[in-house]
Amino acid sequence: MKALEEKIKQDGEVLSGDVLKVDRFLNHQIDTDFMFSIGQEFAQKFQDEKITKILTIESSGIAPAVMTGLQLHVPVIFARKHKSLTLTDDLYTANVYSFTKQTENQITVSRKYIEPNDRVLIIDDFLANGQAVFGLLEIAKQAQIEVAGVGIVIEKSFQPGADKIKAQGIHLESLARIKSLTDGQVEFMPE
Repeated sequence: MKALEEKIKQDGEVLSGDVLKVDRFLNHQIDTDFMFSIGQEFAQKFQDEKITKILTIESSGIAPAVMTGLQLHVPVIFARKHKSLTLTDDLYTANVYSFTKQTENQITVSRKYIEPNDRVLIIDDFLANGQAVFGLLEIAKQAQIEVAGVGIVIEKSFQPGADKIKAQGIHLESLARIKSLTDGQVEFMPE
């Protein structure tokens, strides 16, 4: 998605250690008009997949997931990273390690929001090593539901997550694929 690549060049900031900061439009402040176009793009790419729900993880996956759900007219479920007094039992859980936060979280989804005939689309903001996606895939496996595909806003193609997902035969669509983050510059994969 050329518009996303331009947005990353304009508003992104490369930090040390292969970290791309995009908090001006995606994961702190949200550019709602731009996020609406992200949702349209994902909806177009997965329009024939008979999706019944979108599954994401809090917090940065919520905005692109909601905009996609709006376009596909399906509910969005987000896995919680922190325990809640209102979310205590009858849960699907998985452990997820966050590279950028250097922490492991147990993510949870209430069983009451997933039905046996659901066909979910997983949406997330970044794909690097794939930990968040694999946590969501584990929840889908526990729930015995189909995964129609995975939609990623920004993929770090120089890290192994995308290859691991594709190796499982999962339909993966990344809107921007980064080849490298070297010397403060973003280089994208050719389309």
